[in-house]
Amino acid sequence: MKNKKPLTKPLTQLKLSVPAEEISISNFLTASGTFQDGDLLLNQKGLRFVSENKETPLPLPKEVDLQFSLEDLETIRVIGKGSGGVVQLVRHKWVGQFFALKAIQMNIQEEIRKQIVQELKINQASQCPHVVICYHSFYHNGVISLVLEYMDRGSLADVVRQVKTILEPYLAVVCKQVLQGLVYLHNERHIIHRDIKPSNLLVNHKGEVKISDFGVSAKLATSMGQRDTFVGTYNYMSPERISGSAYDYSSDIWSLGMVILECAIGRFPYIQSEDQQGGPGFYELLEAIVESPPPSAPSDQFSPELCSFISACIQKDPEERMSSLELLTHPFIKKFEDKDIDFGILVAGLDPPTNFTR
Repeated sequence: MKNKKPLTKPLTQLKLSVPAEEISISNFLTASGTFQDGDLLLNQKGLRFVSENKETPLPLPKEVDLQFSLEDLETIRVIGKGSGGVVQLVRHKWVGQFFALKAIQMNIQEEIRKQIVQELKINQASQCPHVVICYHSFYHNGVISLVLEYMDRGSLADVVRQVKTILEPYLAVVCKQVLQGLVYLHNERHIIHRDIKPSNLLVNHKGEVKISDFGVSAKLATSMGQRDTFVGTYNYMSPERISGSAYDYSSDIWSLGMVILECAIGRFPYIQSEDQQGGPGFYELLEAIVESPPPSAPSDQFSPELCSFISACIQKDPEERMSSLELLTHPFIKKFEDKDIDFGILVAGLDPPTNFTR
């Protein structure tokens, strides 16, 4: 029997995070205008690592056989805006392929700079069909550009906005794909995403669901490691995270459970009705997550399998949550595996969002 540690800190001990000390971005620029941070080099030619004074280009994803520069891309329209930057739909001038170009103005705050570097490293090295592909990245004139896979149906938030709720068979398909992405991140890359939410789960017309936005992700030295930094979108944070306690991969599982429950009932689980304006404020949500029983799927509206899946994710004690690998064998996932459910049928009939939720 493990000795249980207190789940949360008293509310009086919570500390608000404050902006990191600002550091001049010139400290990270070479004379040639290349952005350098540790062993990472980024310029108009792309992303490279420095090893023993030699520059080595990062290997491109297996799906990529196209070399190009920013000048080869033409802008179609803006498809997303957020704290991480502006996302544009772009097209390769010569081959006609579409991409999503995420432009990030280099910020002089050290914490923001670290998040950008973290996103660069995770994106470029990811080799998983359930993680959004990063084809190339560039630095020019104070802007970092990520050339990403174009997911033409926006995010899961955009899908729910149109369909209101997602039926259980489709939810199982969504769950399985996200879980496969989390298994890759947790077990192979030892990464906690830390910001699993509907707008970070992107969708295309084929019904593929992929995890995106690694700006606040954290890499653990070991699979048993824990973090205690406060970053990400607080709405989907687990009790241990929002209260400032140490956390691990299981915090992503809480977030996934919240996302799936929201897709099932058509509203954020901590508001009482679909028509409620706005949502709970930070301290109201903090108190609800830490002090109240966790939300659950109504048993009179949903199958026992879905209710059980949500419960397996949204446990206040992180030790009682199932892992991403264990959840792949949950009865809710298995229930629809042989049914040939095509999520693409649902999303292909939706209107492509003019502005993706970010």
